[in-house]
Amino acid sequence: MTQAATTSTTAKFADAEGYEMPWVEKYRPQYLSDIVGNTETVERLKVIAEDGNMPHIIISTTSIHCLAHALLGDAYREGVLELNASDERGIDVVRNKIKSFAQRKVTLPPGRHKMIILDEADSMTAGAQQALRRTMEIYSNTTRFALACNMSNKIIEPIQSRCAILRYSKLRDAEVLKRLKEICEAERVKYNDEGLAALIFTAEGDMRQAINNLQSTWSGFGFVSNDNVFKICDQPHPIILRNMILECSKGNVDTALETIHSLWDKGYSAVDIVVSIFRVVKGMDDLPEYTKLEFIREIGWTHMRVLEGVGTLTQLGAMIARLCKMAIPPEKLKL
Repeated sequence: MTQAATTSTTAKFADAEGYEMPWVEKYRPQYLSDIVGNTETVERLKVIAEDGNMPHIIISTTSIHCLAHALLGDAYREGVLELNASDERGIDVVRNKIKSFAQRKVTLPPGRHKMIILDEADSMTAGAQQALRRTMEIYSNTTRFALACNMSNKIIEPIQSRCAILRYSKLRDAEVLKRLKEICEAERVKYNDEGLAALIFTAEGDMRQAINNLQSTWSGFGFVSNDNVFKICDQPHPIILRNMILECSKGNVDTALETIHSLWDKGYSAVDIVVSIFRVVKGMDDLPEYTKLEFIREIGWTHMRVLEGVGTLTQLGAMIARLCKMAIPPEKLKL
């Protein structure tokens, strides 16, 4: 072997050894007991795992993999067919791949069924879903279906009626914080409390988003702090928005408008700004409850207009003017 070939082979192995798996995959739950939050739903899955008789279900992808491991154990590879329905969404997939797997004989633990996992099932065509409905009926004695989807209302009614629908809510801040601290300890990540609070704020109850932001911040800066997180996530800083809202509550329209203009000049979109303002106002305990509700109502109207396509600086400025107007006594407005 030549020296050049040796060097190339060494570099190849170095790249393989230096590869860092995304933490969202590295720390993906493998067992039902690993799943964070949504305790009631997880308990239902544990009952199914103990009983062994899984119904057709509409569920999240991670949970169904954990359930499949609990039900099938070592027979997981032979007993599970996973398809991404957004890529393979036509009727031919149902007639060929799904039907042939349902007809296949596989040795499984007593009382267990084969499982077909359809990720992003709401992307399947109406014809494919109609064909799938019939397949679910014919092979229900040996095969059970798990449909993972973002919007269950895009699944046709005949399939929904044949499935148990397990819904998931956003995780609580305490649940996300606990998991982030576990990962920080395992990966020896340096952080401060403000940095973790920023991760929770940007994640909005999404554990995968929180873990991705944690890894990105650690890789980019080597320290998870408040400022570093918002640099990575590229969202308007909550402290800046908080100060702006306080100025609005005092009726200081010029100061508040300067902040909006500054954020706009930095390239933030109207949606980013409005959504961040809403979340900041919602968590401001030092605002009177009545004022907070009125602010949220005005921000909501602006959000609606932005989503309809009117995402301009003028729209944001009008929102600030309306917020400031609430703090100005009526007698001064008449003048």
